[in-house]
Amino acid sequence: MYGKQTERAIGAMSRLAEVWDGGKTRLSAFEIADQRGLPRPMIAKILTALSQAHLVAGSPGPGGGYALARPPSEITLREVYELFEREDRSSTCPFGGGVCGVGEPCALHDRLVDMQRQIAAFLKETTFENFRVASQEKGLKPTPLSISAPGPRESYRAVERRRK
Repeated sequence: MYGKQTERAIGAMSRLAEVWDGGKTRLSAFEIADQRGLPRPMIAKILTALSQAHLVAGSPGPGGGYALARPPSEITLREVYELFEREDRSSTCPFGGGVCGVGEPCALHDRLVDMQRQIAAFLKETTFENFRVASQEKGLKPTPLSISAPGPRESYRAVERRRK
């Protein structure tokens, strides 16, 4: 669905949404990275890009740090996605060689088009308010990386192939 940079940007934004209190609480890049188990240098760069896009507001020095620039209910996943992902304008059919939309549709055409529409709608309609509500109203917290889960559960990621 999206790359590591976008994933990490959403992780940083979601942490800032969790602590949203009108922008009073600020977190450093290191705090965000450590609390999400993400690489510090990468999060610092991502926060700079998010700041330049006016999605986060940063302030230097003691008591400084980052906060969302707007309420989490006003920031969509699409805004973050568009910063870090290139729109795929390829018209090549994944079925092979031809141009998608010309001639007979391939075996996957309708399902792929439907999936793209669903993803676009999800990104456009989903705000970071979901993270604020989960943390502040429902008391949900991410599972630390050091804790092993009792068993695997379904993931939004593609299934990994296992070597025998």
